[in-house]
Amino acid sequence: MAYNPKINYSIFFILLIANCFAIKTYGQIGFPYCETFDGGSTQSSTVFGGSAVLNSGVLRLTSNQNDQSGFVYIDMPFSSTFGIKASFEYFCYGGTGADGLTAFLFDAAIANFSPGGFGGSLGYARRDSEAGLSGAYLGIGFDTFGNFGNNTQGKIGGFPGNEGGFHPNSIVVRGPGQGISGYQYIVGKKVNEGGIFGLPETQRFSLSSGGQGTNRIVNPQIPGYRQVFLNLEPNPNDVGYLLTVEMLVTTEAGNPRSVTIFNQEPYPFEAPEELKIGFAASTGGENNFHEIRNVIVEVSNQEGLTNPEGVDIDDIASCAGQENTFDLFNSNIILPNENSNLRCVQFYETIEEIQAEEEDVCSQGSCRAENRELILAEGVFRSDQSGGGFTFFPNPEFVNEYVEVFYTITDSYGKRSLGNKLRLLVQESPSPVRIESENFSPSQDEIRLCEGQTVNFKALGDETYNRFEWFFNNELIADDLGGSIEASTPGEYKVLAFNGKNCPAESNIVSIVNPDLPELEIDSPVVGCLPGEGVDLRIFITDYNEDLFDYEIKSQEGVQLTNEELSQVSNSGEYLFRFKHKDLTCWSEEIVFQVIIVDEPVVSSFDYEVDGTGIKTDEQGGIFIDDPIRFTSESTGGAVSWFWDFGDGSTSIEETPIHVFGQKGDFEVALTIMNELGCEDTFIKELSLTQSFRVMYPTGFTPTQTENQFFKPKFKGIITMELSIFNLWGNLVFQTSDVNSEGWDGQVNGELMPGGSYVYKVKMESIDGDLIEESGRFLLIR
Repeated sequence: MAYNPKINYSIFFILLIANCFAIKTYGQIGFPYCETFDGGSTQSSTVFGGSAVLNSGVLRLTSNQNDQSGFVYIDMPFSSTFGIKASFEYFCYGGTGADGLTAFLFDAAIANFSPGGFGGSLGYARRDSEAGLSGAYLGIGFDTFGNFGNNTQGKIGGFPGNEGGFHPNSIVVRGPGQGISGYQYIVGKKVNEGGIFGLPETQRFSLSSGGQGTNRIVNPQIPGYRQVFLNLEPNPNDVGYLLTVEMLVTTEAGNPRSVTIFNQEPYPFEAPEELKIGFAASTGGENNFHEIRNVIVEVSNQEGLTNPEGVDIDDIASCAGQENTFDLFNSNIILPNENSNLRCVQFYETIEEIQAEEEDVCSQGSCRAENRELILAEGVFRSDQSGGGFTFFPNPEFVNEYVEVFYTITDSYGKRSLGNKLRLLVQESPSPVRIESENFSPSQDEIRLCEGQTVNFKALGDETYNRFEWFFNNELIADDLGGSIEASTPGEYKVLAFNGKNCPAESNIVSIVNPDLPELEIDSPVVGCLPGEGVDLRIFITDYNEDLFDYEIKSQEGVQLTNEELSQVSNSGEYLFRFKHKDLTCWSEEIVFQVIIVDEPVVSSFDYEVDGTGIKTDEQGGIFIDDPIRFTSESTGGAVSWFWDFGDGSTSIEETPIHVFGQKGDFEVALTIMNELGCEDTFIKELSLTQSFRVMYPTGFTPTQTENQFFKPKFKGIITMELSIFNLWGNLVFQTSDVNSEGWDGQVNGELMPGGSYVYKVKMESIDGDLIEESGRFLLIR
């Protein structure tokens, strides 16, 4: 095989179609497939993962690290009818020598696809209990280390006579498989040794271009360069294919040579209807860089395929000043290849431009973006992304003249027609047309109607039109309805008005809408809490907006109120409520609601006292900060709930709560009551707490009687006390610091003291921190 510098490919893609569902296709959409990997991105159909990354103009499947695995697959199915051929450059270098690469095919109908085991199975065959490639059809392993050609790790078969041995530098073909079944050894070649499975001495080479420390070899004139050519052509005498594998290798400077690995080797397995192609690489306990670039995949049996045919197209009319849409290539082309379809149309200024692409398979077989748009002085041609549709937009000054271009058609196998002429006549377009109606102004692009209402659309312009085409939601309503139609269905309407040369003017788009009413509600019942006064119903209607809607209520007696009149409704009773869009006549369904105006107002009031004492003023003894105060509601109007706010952060919902403030201050106590209709009222009263303690001193006591036996101050609000008692000579006769002590019993050391006057001194602290020091006289009475 002669060296072709345009055909470069790198080995090993594993076609992993992870979570991708096969779609029924005809032909090979996207072929020929050409991918250089020279850039920061790839085609959308190129999918890679694992350790694979773009790196310096190649796809690096593995680095020279142990236990790496990478894959790439072409996510385009191709028909198995005509076979496939592929070429790629691969670079295997810079490591200790493992594992290798595989190229393989699998059933395009497989969903939830997964690769096979890596390591010695190279992403194709099973590896012990690890399943092989899903839907596998064929795997070609470029095995540097030597395990792909043996029966270790659950693989079936190997090189005859030594199925369990290592076979480094071998290229091995394995058959179809699924899960842990199949993937059997078919044929192998040891490319760096002789013998029955080897090569002649002059043809031998190693799969790797060099060991540790070596670099990528990209020049075919330098030793270490490797390029692979795969060809699977249908076997005319049996099922399956004839497999040819050739390589361009350079083992001495300036002398690249072609080596045939397999030549027309029968592969007798019936192929699925459609296949996909992919490649993978892996390392294990030893390693290498594994890289690929310049991949080309195309139909194998080119001789079995025929170029599509077009025809010269003349005198097709187009219209000036507007984009003209055409689909001329349904009846004007021939697609001779089985199951093929029209992939694209491409435009050229001259036939020579078409001929210049004939030698480049990637240009000749692809639908190139630069050929889908042709900009000329006369206007712009643009073909659709797929199929045979195209548009032509003539320049404004180009009228009543011809424009001539050349076109090709490409089918789904990448076969292209030889080129044909397309000639268009640009005719004058009519004056603009517009849709008008009595129901709206010419500037409107939307008509709001009630459901079932109709509007009369008229097509008006500044000239006489021969015919009209009316469209609803871009669908033709009828062939010709004249210059007006009655419309009621919500959607978009437009009209094409044609002049005598059958050129159309397209109108503006006018939409009919039946606007929905929002989900509005009105409270029921609506309660008026002031006897004799009306209620404003507007505040009880959710999202009330008089700028957008009209509102209406009607009483049982037939009284009707609208909008502003809803602000004063004075009578109790049952009403009907409805609303509508302000610009329309269709009302909402009626809602029944009630209005209740109370006969008795809700009035809040309360009083308070120290619980159980009647004390509420200083004159009555005063209220102390630790007194339990009972609050009693004196409200009227049928209260069913009470809410007390004591002004100190505490609240209660009891009708007559008891509260202890525990601190001095002026407190605003508020009582809010509510009746069963939701009417409420609040009453506030101020309560002043100025006393935190009280102390009273007896003037005498009688220790010999059954009552009044002890001397002790009577107090309230005192937390500490020191009491000392002296006789008239100043001698201390009693002392205690116990605030709960009963006091002095008149005795000293068990003897009752004589009657007469005694002196007390006290030191006290109140609950809010006041300090009290007092003294005085009292009588001991015997």
